Amino acid sequence: MDQDREKLIDLAVAGDRDALEALLTQAQDMVFHLSLRMLGTVPDAEDAAQEILIKIMTRLSTFRRECAYSTWVYRIAVNHLKSYKKGMFARRPLSFEYYGEDIRCGREGDMPDLSQGVDRALLAEELKYSCTNVMLQCLDREERCIFILGAMFRADSRVAGEILDMTPEAYRQRLSRIRRRVGDFLGEYCGHAGGSCSCARRVDYAAATHRLDPRNLEYVRLERTEEYKQAMERLDELSLLFDSLPGYRATPRSRRFLEELLRSGEMDVVRNT
Repeated sequence: MDQDREKLIDLAVAGDRDALEALLTQAQDMVFHLSLRMLGTVPDAEDAAQEILIKIMTRLSTFRRECAYSTWVYRIAVNHLKSYKKGMFARRPLSFEYYGEDIRCGREGDMPDLSQGVDRALLAEELKYSCTNVMLQCLDREERCIFILGAMFRADSRVAGEILDMTPEAYRQRLSRIRRRVGDFLGEYCGHAGGSCSCARRVDYAAATHRLDPRNLEYVRLERTEEYKQAMERLDELSLLFDSLPGYRATPRSRRFLEELLRSGEMDVVRNT
């Protein structure tokens, strides 16, 4: 752990509000992006990220520095998200079979123009990001964690193993199996990977079934970042679809929450735990 980070942790535990703000701000984008990939919707990601930041803050004094601070933060986030029950897809789980059937049965050619005057290329981009994110919900929670850490956060197998409490070898084996399943699905259905579906053709069907709102484009509106991605293992060509997807910064709502949290009396929790 670098000395600056160690100093910030010491100061935050001692009650320094600026140090705590720096630590939580550093973690906020990563926590939000991981939450978004794990839960599939922006509102659910905002809510879960807030809860995770509170856990980081209240458990900071228990951090024993036996691993990197970032690994400790990831572990808190992953454990919270694996047990998160309030998200939309926790209540309505998906499967590759269901999603594939939906793609096959979607009446793309029978739809009127529902773009509401919004640029159709922009709508297709929004649908790509939304659809890819929702597709991740076809994996169970642990599989999703493994795939997201490897294919989207480029997590080194040693670090990912620490986060998920498994050996690097077990992590690599499970990631390989999951990538094959995801790859098979993408190869059959996703036009970006040689499959049958086209985001551009599916825009009107998605709008008609309320999966795309031309007046409320969540993904293309999010601020993007790549700064927390680590230089890690290179994946195969099919996984480059996920590798090329943007990272997202925390939303204005999430940033306001952190500002209000730091102004509140919750600061004392850091010192008293």
